[in-house]
This record gives sequence, C-alpha cells and structure tokens, in this order.
Amino acid sequence: MFSPELFNTVINALLAMSGWEVFAAVLGVGYVILAARESQWCWPLAFISTLIYTILFWEGQLPMQALLNFYYMAMAIYGYTLWRQHGKAEDDLPISSWSILEQLQLIIIGSLLTYAVGLYLTQSAISQSPYLDAGVTVFSVLNTWLMAKKVLQNWLYWIVIDSAAIVLYAENGYYATIVMFSIYLILAIVGFISWQKLYQQQVN
Repeated sequence: MFSPELFNTVINALLAMSGWEVFAAVLGVGYVILAARESQWCWPLAFISTLIYTILFWEGQLPMQALLNFYYMAMAIYGYTLWRQHGKAEDDLPISSWSILEQLQLIIIGSLLTYAVGLYLTQSAISQSPYLDAGVTVFSVLNTWLMAKKVLQNWLYWIVIDSAAIVLYAENGYYATIVMFSIYLILAIVGFISWQKLYQQQVN
C-alpha cells in the first residue's frame, strides 16, 4: 500500500545524496560495461570508483563495505596489470570455465567465511547489517579474483551478489548505489551471455 511518509523519505534521501556517491556510481557502471566487452580500461574506472566508495562507506558505518572497496582498489591494479600483460589485444587473456567441484569449493569457503565475519560483526556491533554486510563482502572478494582471471561463472555469482547488495544498500540509505547495483544486475546477465559466446568460440 502506498505510504506518503515512505515516498517523502525516499525523495528526501535522493535529494540529500552525495555528489561523490553519484559520480562513483556512474564510474562503476562504466567499469562493468567495459569489463563485459573485455576492455582493460574497465580497471582504471574501477579504481577511482572504489576509492570514493571506500571513503563514503567508512563514514557511513559500513566497515566491511569500506574494506571491500579498498580491496577492489588493489584488484583494479592487479586486473589491469594481468590483462595488460597478455599483449595489446584486449581479449588476449582467454576466458576459462570452472568445474562444478571448483565452484562448490568456492561456495563452501565463502559461506564459512561469511559466518565467521558475520559473527564477529554481530558481537562487535560495528555494522548495521552484519551477516548481509559480511556475505556481500566475502563473496565479492572471491568473485573479483574470478573476474580478473576471466572465469566465465563470475557473472553468475555477480547476479546473486548484486541482488544481495541492493538489499544491503536499501537498508542503509545508499540510493544512488542501489541504482548502480540494479544496473550491475542487468549488466551481469549481459556479461555472462557475451562471455559465454566468446568462450564457445574459443573451445570450438
């Protein structure tokens, strides 16, 4: 049922959004678009975007998200270096596909780490959404490594991670970031379809 109070809250939050958050969100969308196209220039955009988010989330009392984006900064450098090392051709690093066993191991490790980190955040009371914060962080850390390595299934994991992140940021009032992750969700589907076609071309 429509609530005028909820509508006013959302509108006021949108008007009060930081220009830096909007800028970081735009750069983040650009990063995913370029990544789906296998362009190495996705990583510089990622670096700048995550630098801004590191500061914003730390100030907003989402410490795990701040640490996650600090990690993203390092991965942006690693990803750019890795993709660059394979020559000037932007798609020279081949796309690989993980087996079910490898993916199961990833999920088990990620789940155990999520529980451990979530328990710590709950006991220390330093996060507003401890287990959701932990889960988004842990699986994003693992999955960013998959993306840098060009593992096909990374896009499928991003679909789940982005959906969870939307809930997390909705709970904490980051509305521009919700829009960004909604776009991420769509682009993750597009990215998977695009990489799957490229992978089939490689193996045939």
